[in-house]
Amino acid sequence: MSKEGLPSIQKVDAHGLSVAVISATWNAEVCDVMHARAIAAAESCGAVVDEIRVVGAMELPVAVQAAARRFDAVVAIGCVIRGGTPHFDYVCDSVTQGLTRVALDESTPVGNGVLTVENQQQAVERAGGEGAVEDKGAEAAIAALDTAVQMRKLNELATRRGL
Repeated sequence: MSKEGLPSIQKVDAHGLSVAVISATWNAEVCDVMHARAIAAAESCGAVVDEIRVVGAMELPVAVQAAARRFDAVVAIGCVIRGGTPHFDYVCDSVTQGLTRVALDESTPVGNGVLTVENQQQAVERAGGEGAVEDKGAEAAIAALDTAVQMRKLNELATRRGL
């Protein structure tokens, strides 16, 4: 698994911040767990959470972009499982580039909780449910909220310095 180098940020003071958790319904067994874990993590940090559902990972970037214009942070949740065709590579690349572009274009933190895995078992192990070794939904929410807090601090510093 990819936990090497994971920072120890467990809780963020996100009071006063709004976050949208946008999740795909494709691969629902995994996405539903990640969706719930992202919401629980954001709420435990004090953020106001709204939740939205889209069909699949390819629909995430446009929905995330709409939310990024209105929320302090956005969390994208999805799961793409490799199949027997190159479709997996196209979807993963498109979604990753789309989410990155949204974050940069809108200057809004986007937590990327889109799993890109070889099989269903890997997805379950990373989703944060019972017996999972990772909790990617919660991690994506914490990352987005922590970045929103840091951006707020940057804006306050710049304002104080007249920049």
